[in-house]
Amino acid sequence: MERTVKILEINQITHDVKEFVTEKPEGYAFEPGQATVVSINKEGLRNEKRPFTFTSLNDDKNLEFTIKIYSDVHGVTDAMDDLQEGDELIINDAWGAIQYKGPGYFIAGGAGITPFIAILRQLKKDGKVDGNMLFFSNKTSEDVILKDELRDILGDNAVFTLTREEGEGYHHGRIDEEFLKKHVSDFSRPFYVCGTPEMTREINQVLEKMGAPSDSIIFEGKS
Repeated sequence: MERTVKILEINQITHDVKEFVTEKPEGYAFEPGQATVVSINKEGLRNEKRPFTFTSLNDDKNLEFTIKIYSDVHGVTDAMDDLQEGDELIINDAWGAIQYKGPGYFIAGGAGITPFIAILRQLKKDGKVDGNMLFFSNKTSEDVILKDELRDILGDNAVFTLTREEGEGYHHGRIDEEFLKKHVSDFSRPFYVCGTPEMTREINQVLEKMGAPSDSIIFEGKS
């Protein structure tokens, strides 16, 4: 079911990531980690639909989306960069496979952090952060989304890695088999994985190779 919501606030999070706060329709509900299909309520854009994850919590007054802007790709994310407060989005019902199933390891690449933002915010609100760890990979330090908040929630259990530069407080390199062997102490716990399809596939293969049960690996698109 489609619903039209007004954009109330737009905030710049990184050089290419924006936070959009919108109205929340009465009775609208979702689980942390879920997404909805979004289009822009403007001529020529209403049928251009893309999935975006909620980064707000279900009991928040408004909806929030944290969206990476791909200026070199013509479509919804490119057009989002031109939106102003007062413009409207069209959203659909919530859906998604990434839902919290207990303390474990969150593995994210770039904008793949977005499903985990709401989950981790909810865990902090509920006092249930203990036992969780985040591995967050980005190209450069300027690309890291909400680093300070993630560090505040998880402390030293938030591990940030960079693939194209070195920096204090960051690990250098990819999240690969060697990295996981070093940082994971229990492969029987849940793994939450979100990144590019290639990254997700590679991480899942490594996890299964290292003994993680396939039903303990949670990722978008898993049936």
